[in-house]
Amino acid sequence: MDSVKGLINSTFKEKEPWQIVTITTGSVLGAVWAWNFAFNQDETLIERGKKQVFKIVKCIPSVREKIEKQMTDLNVSFEKDAAERLKDVKFFVKLPSEGLTHDQVIEKVKENVYLGKYDWQNGKVSGTVYKNDPDLIKLMTEVYGIASYTNPLHSDIFPGVCKMEAEIIRIACRLFNGDESSCGSMTTGGTESILMACKAYRDYAREINGIKYPEMVVPVTAHAAFDKAAKYLKIKIRTIPVNQNTFTVSIDAMKAAINGNTIMLVGSAPNFPYGTMDNIEAIAKLGDKYNVPVHVDACLGGFLICFMPDAGYQVAPFDFRLKGVTSISADTHKYGYAPKGSSLILYKNKTFRHHQYTISTDWPGGVYGSPSVNGSRAGGIIAACWAAMMHFGYDGYVSTTKKIIDTTRYIEAELRKMDGIFILGTPATSVIAIGSNHFHIYRLSEALSTRGWNLNALQFPNAIHFCVTHVHTQSDFADQFLNDVRSILVDLNKTPDEEVSGKLAVYGMSQSVPDRAIVGDIIKYFIDAMYFTPKSIEN
Repeated sequence: MDSVKGLINSTFKEKEPWQIVTITTGSVLGAVWAWNFAFNQDETLIERGKKQVFKIVKCIPSVREKIEKQMTDLNVSFEKDAAERLKDVKFFVKLPSEGLTHDQVIEKVKENVYLGKYDWQNGKVSGTVYKNDPDLIKLMTEVYGIASYTNPLHSDIFPGVCKMEAEIIRIACRLFNGDESSCGSMTTGGTESILMACKAYRDYAREINGIKYPEMVVPVTAHAAFDKAAKYLKIKIRTIPVNQNTFTVSIDAMKAAINGNTIMLVGSAPNFPYGTMDNIEAIAKLGDKYNVPVHVDACLGGFLICFMPDAGYQVAPFDFRLKGVTSISADTHKYGYAPKGSSLILYKNKTFRHHQYTISTDWPGGVYGSPSVNGSRAGGIIAACWAAMMHFGYDGYVSTTKKIIDTTRYIEAELRKMDGIFILGTPATSVIAIGSNHFHIYRLSEALSTRGWNLNALQFPNAIHFCVTHVHTQSDFADQFLNDVRSILVDLNKTPDEEVSGKLAVYGMSQSVPDRAIVGDIIKYFIDAMYFTPKSIEN
């Protein structure tokens, strides 16, 4: 220590005070910058190094021109696809001089709803449509019509709508084994439910623990809504890898990621990509041990998994029975069979829910408070969700759950017998992820598409998945799907080295691009195409 002091004194003995202050300050700031650059970043040095190299390469004129040309070609391709889907369809880009009649409006709406090439009504798509029952649709339509102009923001005017929401929440809390302290609110979908949980925990951590730089620990398989929430709410995400055999989150890696800024841990029951269920019990123990809230994302399968025990299927603990679990998100517009735009965020107690609220006390328009992102909310959706729950009842949900899980397990078992493909992990509810070590799995997706099937493409690793819904429990659906897969595999296994083509080739190629910003630009063009209208049209 004496030698260090001697070295410092000898170094600065000829310096003036201002020089000593400047050198010291500069050294400290430089050290802080170097530390932040090396360690306090979302990405590793290697990842950032790759991006920097790619960024420099993009500055080379020939490379930049090639990238710009490819992006332009992709944009044109997306627009052509949109134009093909919408060919021979009349566009309205200005209001008609005279309003359309009732029958004309209904005709146009039907024309638009049934424009797509996939037969979603009869189960040709993965997930998307969870039940297609004319009687249920009629009920939902009638109920929504009655409550279509109501708004729970005005609780004094529409107390009955608030009552229905409260009943939905209380029913859901019981389904997920909450006690009398459990609570929650309705949202417009799983993304908003997740966003609200993240907002609640961020504000709770700030107020109770003084955390200014919040972080959440999230499996890499958790829904992209957590990434969206992180961007909106300025929360740092620590993504945790999954075990490559089970495709469930690594508990050891999750434990290692917890620090003084951690505001929440996340587990999926099940996750969207593979349909596998994280070890929620182990995550809950971590949360309890380190006093960190645990959110269980059950948006996809929540209204299956809570009924599975009574449908004859064992499920690992995942809900409020676990001490560490403090919130659950679950979509009623999936296997709850409510219309789209309906989800739930549930909490173990009101303390967390209070931090979800947004309240303005000094607004000239009066004291303002709202439970979620929206101020005004659709009372019709609340009423329709309530109606769906009342229509099915507990036994109805158990019955539909049994049919869905039975069908899923049958399809999974048959797929496991087929040559050239394998199942990723063990499906917990209704999602089956398929991979291949023999040929590019996207080729199977392409071939199924030509036969009218629409499956979801996954990445890191390449895979596809099928989400079974009640629509798929029709008597011949499972065998129809399996027979098509068997037939296609015969050809694919004969030509294992053939490359994937079309849009999926672009999707596959994008995984190898080190600068993900370019991939982001591609997606921007793809989303732009959703708003496509012809450049020159007559009304």
